[in-house]
Amino acid sequence: MENKHRIEVMLTREEIAEKVKAVGAQITEDYRGKDVMLVGVLKGSFIFMADLVRAIDLPVELDFVSAKSYFGTTSSGVVDVKFDTHLEFKGKTVMLVEDILDTGKTLSVLKQMLLTRGAAEVKIVTFLDKPARRTIDIKPDYCCYSIEDRFVVGYGLDYNEQYRNLDYLGEVIL
Repeated sequence: MENKHRIEVMLTREEIAEKVKAVGAQITEDYRGKDVMLVGVLKGSFIFMADLVRAIDLPVELDFVSAKSYFGTTSSGVVDVKFDTHLEFKGKTVMLVEDILDTGKTLSVLKQMLLTRGAAEVKIVTFLDKPARRTIDIKPDYCCYSIEDRFVVGYGLDYNEQYRNLDYLGEVIL
């Protein structure tokens, strides 16, 4: 596939697969015997969530929420949430599955929404954590990788809706 931008590989498909399996195994161990619901944040988390749910050896419920705060390479500061679900959260452990925890605004808004809807607890599961950009005091409960302040694509992450389909994680060199 020809890219419109120069992209430097940061993590290979094999490295990603190994780490996702490890996070899934840890969630399995921590929540054995409990009811767990995974809620993926669209669109970026869809590939991570698909791999993660196959790595979790527990019965789980799945749902998705649509939320966006990025346009181009920067966060707009406004979280646009489209939440349409028919599942019941009351009393359940909900794991918000996100591609990247950046400023924290999106996950903070979503976590509060789920708690308001009656979730017993809300855990954050993220493929990437970028603490240098955090503006909200929120941390992941489970994380595959912590990265420096770089703009990355692939494995579900995009640049203006492009590059989600890359099977590796790469830095966009603008």
